[in-house]
Amino acid sequence: MDIKPSKRLSSLPPYALAEMDKNVEALKAQGVVPIDFGVGDPTEPTPDYIVESLTPSGEAHATSGYPSYIGSSEFRLAAAEYMRRRFAVALDPNKEISSSAGSKEAIFNFPEGFIEPGDVVICPSPGYPPFKTGTIFAEGKPYFVPLLPENKFLIDYEAIPEDVARKAKIIWINYPNSPTGAVASREYYKGLIDWAHRNEIIIAADEGCYIDIYYDEPPPSILEVDREGIIAFYSLSKRNNMTGYRVGFVCGDERIISIFKRLKTNIDSGVAHVMQDAAIRGLADDTHVGAMRRLYKEKRDILLPALRSIGLPASDSVATFYIWQKVPGNDMDFAKKLLDPSIGIVVTPGSLISDPCEGGANPGVGYVRIALVPPVEQVREAAKRLMSLRNST
Repeated sequence: MDIKPSKRLSSLPPYALAEMDKNVEALKAQGVVPIDFGVGDPTEPTPDYIVESLTPSGEAHATSGYPSYIGSSEFRLAAAEYMRRRFAVALDPNKEISSSAGSKEAIFNFPEGFIEPGDVVICPSPGYPPFKTGTIFAEGKPYFVPLLPENKFLIDYEAIPEDVARKAKIIWINYPNSPTGAVASREYYKGLIDWAHRNEIIIAADEGCYIDIYYDEPPPSILEVDREGIIAFYSLSKRNNMTGYRVGFVCGDERIISIFKRLKTNIDSGVAHVMQDAAIRGLADDTHVGAMRRLYKEKRDILLPALRSIGLPASDSVATFYIWQKVPGNDMDFAKKLLDPSIGIVVTPGSLISDPCEGGANPGVGYVRIALVPPVEQVREAAKRLMSLRNST
């Protein structure tokens, strides 16, 4: 019996972030304790007030059966209250919000509800891999647009060829941006929305993963500007250190949310009651998030001087816990250099999380992504190790 993967699965490269896990394991096999800035998985614990709620919630739902496909009314109300409090955006929890199992599942499956085979989906490069892979599994065609420093890492939507815009059904955006840390303004969103409306393109905004992780001014939501033809994706993974809980929500245009709900009921059986209850507590609290912002700023302020001291250009990030660092020469070679057991630092090569755009250029080449997730003590140690490269970069 010949068993082999589908052509769609075979067409995909290895998942970049899974590949980074292999690098970590290889270092451990050599007896090296790596300092892992590769995968953006917070190492700080989930807040106690959330953890302490798990057992009572489990007992309360011991015989409650399957959860709602679209989220409990209490969870959707909590999401609506968060959006009102944080952005002054009023959403109908019954029509404009649905729960999701974090962002990855929702983002990957979203194109299935909206595109036909051959339709174009515009994706940023560098970008979150499910933008691309979800498009491919829905038999669409990803069209990659570069995030460039000369455009402040914002998508230059006006530069997208008219023939591509006519064929496109969805444009993915991600601000605050992983990996560049860029933030979009309301003025930028106004222009993007006008362009998308003219071309009848749905805007899918992966904004809620990092929108509460910032260092100066709070980033806006695109829903502050408009919601027609727009869906926003939110997750508690980074906001509340709840990556393992797999809970989030989507919100926006009632028509898009309605189709998303229909899609979702055919894919999963809803987010567990206990995780929804935990998320309700997480969404209601802003104190913990403020503490996390201060912690990430402390880590950033430790590492940036060390990077500059070895001759690397300034790469100040205004949001997210990433540093998108320009490096000399080949980014893969630079990342491998840091993997030397004498240094033992793991970063993500930019070329692994970017795709070639029109003309063949890959905008991630020559960059590495540094996720500020190790504990402060490890960040200090990493800064010391980087100093050993002072004469070799």
